[in-house]
Amino acid sequence: MSRPAMSDKALDKLQRDTFGYFLKETNPANGLVPDNTRADAPCSITAVGLALAAYAVGAERGFIARTEAIRRTLTTLRFFRDSPQSEEPDATGYKGFYYHFLDMHSGQRTWKSELSTIDTTFLLAGALLAATYFDRETKEEREIRAVADALYRRADWQWAQNGALKVTHGWKPEGGFLKYRWEGYNEALLLYVLGLGSPTHPLPTESYTAWAKSYRWKKLYGHEFLYAGPLFVHQLSHVWIDFRGIQDDFMRERGIDYFENSRRATYVQQAYASRNPKKFKGYSESCWGITASDGPGPATRKVDGVERRFYDYRARSIPYGPDDGTIAPWAAVASLPFAPEIVLPALQHFNESFPEMTSKYGFKCSFNPTFADGKRSTRGWISQGYYGLDQGPIVLMIENYRSGFVWRLMRQCPYIVRGLRRAGFTNGWLDSHE
Repeated sequence: MSRPAMSDKALDKLQRDTFGYFLKETNPANGLVPDNTRADAPCSITAVGLALAAYAVGAERGFIARTEAIRRTLTTLRFFRDSPQSEEPDATGYKGFYYHFLDMHSGQRTWKSELSTIDTTFLLAGALLAATYFDRETKEEREIRAVADALYRRADWQWAQNGALKVTHGWKPEGGFLKYRWEGYNEALLLYVLGLGSPTHPLPTESYTAWAKSYRWKKLYGHEFLYAGPLFVHQLSHVWIDFRGIQDDFMRERGIDYFENSRRATYVQQAYASRNPKKFKGYSESCWGITASDGPGPATRKVDGVERRFYDYRARSIPYGPDDGTIAPWAAVASLPFAPEIVLPALQHFNESFPEMTSKYGFKCSFNPTFADGKRSTRGWISQGYYGLDQGPIVLMIENYRSGFVWRLMRQCPYIVRGLRRAGFTNGWLDSHE
């Protein structure tokens, strides 16, 4: 029996409302976007990269005038071009990379955050998409292309290796490079593609080979796939790159591509929620989405005779945990291109069964039906904040599902093409690309 699915009209409203986060929360003076809607939240540079891509989608969809999208894009790119790049602890960036969190007004590093290689990756991806979209021969659009190109060329990927093959997570002026490196299948797929595509400080091809050697292939609930527990891992690189039909050495050996891998990961999520091994409230074949999200914790409390531990913001993961019953609707939306046949019914279920989950910017970050305090609500906990990291994939993956717009743009980016080829990708659209 088929379940009711979200209509095209409702999907359009969700995309438009979610776009409002970038329209209304961004600082118009510098283009910085807050990490979330809580008071005094800093800028997240990942949210900025997603905003740059969202402006292009918004202009194409008529959510925003092209002239306004140009103004916002130029303001943002000029800020990152002109902001301080140095070893000083209050700079905005260093070696072409940027600090994870910045003050929303001054743009200086805040929270003693790290110079983040992965968050800079998403920022640069947004800049490259803007450079591809704004292709007209006007003064403003030429400047967008020039500044985006300069930002990308400035990133020193070889420095970020710190003497080894795999790229470090980042660097801090107080202590140098972080001890962790990007390994195991994760969102750094895009990082390695951008690093390999650089015309100025490219990663060696051996870095990608070393990264792929740390992959784990698993079989869960009847699906064999390249494993990662949080669903966002299977989505964030796909926001930008069309992996349909193209394969690296690892995927050629397995006989699938990364797109199919993400489709399987989406079905694994649904299967886990349907089986609901930890007996959380709400989990079902139409209610799933376990990923990085806000949460009701930290707290420990007894629910229906079972002592449960709840977390705050955490990268939730299945089937091995952590999992505390928190569901993130954005995680389901971001799988829309992979498996619309199970995503659209899930979105309709959220709308019908949890209408309080929707507010001015579309779906709220997350909710937890198991965490009921007995005072304010018997319906459980609902996040009060919106996060830029959630909002961006909703806007962009709805668009990829509807038109493939972001994917088409990024297929035209020569740096993406070069990075994919140097990583060993062949077949599909890549072989026919000039």
